[in-house]
Order: sequence, then C-alpha cells, then structure tokens
Amino acid sequence: MNPPSIVTLTTDFGEGSRYVGAMKGTLLSINPAVTIVDITHAIPPQDVLQGAIALAEATLYFPEGTLHIAVVDPGVGSTRRILYAEIAGQRYVLPDNGLLSCLADLAEPTTMRSVENKDWFRPDVSRTFHGRDIMAPVAARLSLGADPAELGPLCMDFVRIALPQAEQVANKINGEVTEVDSFGNLITNITADMLEGVPRGDGTRVHCDDHETFGIFEAYSDQPPMTLIALVGSGGKLELAIVDDSAKIMLGVRVGTAVTVEW
Repeated sequence: MNPPSIVTLTTDFGEGSRYVGAMKGTLLSINPAVTIVDITHAIPPQDVLQGAIALAEATLYFPEGTLHIAVVDPGVGSTRRILYAEIAGQRYVLPDNGLLSCLADLAEPTTMRSVENKDWFRPDVSRTFHGRDIMAPVAARLSLGADPAELGPLCMDFVRIALPQAEQVANKINGEVTEVDSFGNLITNITADMLEGVPRGDGTRVHCDDHETFGIFEAYSDQPPMTLIALVGSGGKLELAIVDDSAKIMLGVRVGTAVTVEW
C-alpha cells in the first residue's frame, strides 16, 4: 500500500486539550509534512463503545491508506496490546480494547500486528500516555513509508465488545439510543434496513422514554421548529431530534434509553 501522508486523531482528551497538541508535535517532529486531521476529541472519557462508533462512521471516508490513531484507552499502562490493523483500505493504530468492534462488523481486518518494536517509540515511554509516546511515533514512521512488518508479529485475534442490537418483531422494533451527536440528536441502533417497508406516516409511533412522535421523516425541515421528529440520519440509523434545538437537553435522554417503533 502506498499511503498518503494523512494521519487522523480520535480521542477522549476533550476539545482544546494540551494532550492533543503533544501528539501532534510528536507526529510533526518525525514527519513535518504530515497532514493531521482531527476526527473528534469529544469521545466521553473512557467510553470505548463511543470511540468504536466514531471510527466506523468517519474513517472509511478518507483516502485509501490513511492512518488513523485512536486513543480511548482506560487500560493505558497495563498489559493490553497496541495494534496496527488494516481494514477496508484504511490503517489504524490503537489499543486492543474493543475500538475495532464496529469497524470489524463492516469489514474484517486484512492485516493485524501487535505493536512491539520499541525502536519506533519515543525514548521515554510514559505509562499514562501511550498516545504520545507509542502510537503517534509509530503512525508518523508509517506515514513516511516504513514497513508495517517491522512493528511486530502478526495477530488476527482482537478484543470485541458487545454492541447493542435492535430487535425486530411483528409490527415493532425495539432499539436504544447508542450515541448523541454534537447537535444533541439521539442516534439509535435501528438501521434503515430494519425500517424497510415500515410505514412513514402518522400511523407509525416512535417512543423514547416518556416521549413519542408520529411518522418517520426525511429531513429536519419537514417539521416546524421545536418539534420532536424521527428520521433516518446520514449514518443510516433512526434518530430523534428537536428541530432547531437539542433533543438531549430538551428530553433529558441518555445513551442506553430504550426506543421503540410501532405501526
């Protein structure tokens, strides 16, 4: 693979964190020409599932060969591995803690290695910041064309976390809120495929916590401001939104809240 010199960052560090700057400095000190793209630094702290969802929904749109670093790493400094993986033409450097789970549901890794070559690390590796001291220098060297075979041994086993699955029964789909986006929209695990053939009119009821709305729409503008609306979002999943406002704030709903569609 002849990769472009693009490295993305997905972390739970928080927007404006100095830790992001430290990782970027490490990347640039090894490859000053690298293009660094921030996917998000707003993953909830230690929330591996949200990190896995973000990787699956964002990284596959990048040019083939792009390198993606993900640091949502509650086990940093432990015996958990760091992995290099190739999936669907993209390349990943990340802890082996379930961050690959959603990506692997879309396409299985074609190559995976345990990152063990200390010659590629920073000289002094902190037990609490492997993103800066291991993952960033590894990705920087790969962005310069270094051979992934030098990272460490091949391995095809990796940690998978259980992903919440929606269930479809007669005239009803039971799902849940799996993430909240930056607009406060509630994104569920009910997919567009599951909604195939479901009536879109007022005869279909969408229920979430103590709130309900009728019909499934195509765009936020299909309903007036401050209206609760259900629609299939850009990620191909049913979401609930308050038009021109935040459903998270207005409804007080969190990740894990049950959502049902009935018709």
